Amino acid sequence: MSTDIRDITDTVEEVAFGAAETAAEVASNPIASVRRQVKSLERRGTPAARKINRRVNARIDAATEPARDAFKVISKTAARVAVELVPEKVVLRSLRQIKSQAKRPDAIGTVAKRTLRLFNKSFKTVARVATRFEGASEITPASKPAAKPATTRRRARRSRRRAA
Repeated sequence: MSTDIRDITDTVEEVAFGAAETAAEVASNPIASVRRQVKSLERRGTPAARKINRRVNARIDAATEPARDAFKVISKTAARVAVELVPEKVVLRSLRQIKSQAKRPDAIGTVAKRTLRLFNKSFKTVARVATRFEGASEITPASKPAAKPATTRRRARRSRRRAA
């Protein structure tokens, strides 16, 4: 029991002396002591703030994860749909379908054959015109200027100063 009392008295003495030193320090230089106390509190508070931030971020991540997963699925589906809706692919699918219909022996097959011939002629015309446009839009290398005859440089006459 006596050791407990002695420990308590030692602790009280240490606290009293510490408080007296702090009071003297604050009285002599209040701004610097406040700065030191703030820095000390910041150092002590930083780990607690990090811990709280980690917990908050973990809860936010857990709450928003289903929405992120749904967004990923939606974006993948939208990308697939966009790739399939490229005009070139739509036209090629349509032409394949018409081509398969052209194999029929009835009136629908006849109409499909005529449609394919019409498209084929128009595609040939478009290709011919596009080839002309391609040739017309090419940048030709600039023609080299005609070789000029080599000219010799005349030496500039030097004037001498005459003494007056």
